[in-house]
Amino acid sequence: MEILTQTLDKEQATKLEKAAFVLKTVANPLRLSIIYLLQDREHITVTEICAILDAEQSLISHHLLSMREKGILNSTKEGRKVLYSLKFRDVVKVIECLDNCEMDI
Repeated sequence: MEILTQTLDKEQATKLEKAAFVLKTVANPLRLSIIYLLQDREHITVTEICAILDAEQSLISHHLLSMREKGILNSTKEGRKVLYSLKFRDVVKVIECLDNCEMDI
């Protein structure tokens, strides 16, 4: 990162570091699927995500916890349920931008 900070000012370097952190955090097909679900819904439970994505609750819970700890998601308790939502809706814009790129990988 030292080379990066030499060629960019501190604000630009900080923005790039944050962008890289977000991309690294969501760089998983299941996490991307969860984010796409959350863009269309204000709040959603683990059970609902599991049903929609046809995935095990332990796996979904693991990814939700990781994204919450890294600041991508919010969680709020409502009785016995935990509701998840996107902390920053702009994360969807980043993913859509990548989705619109034509890459032959």
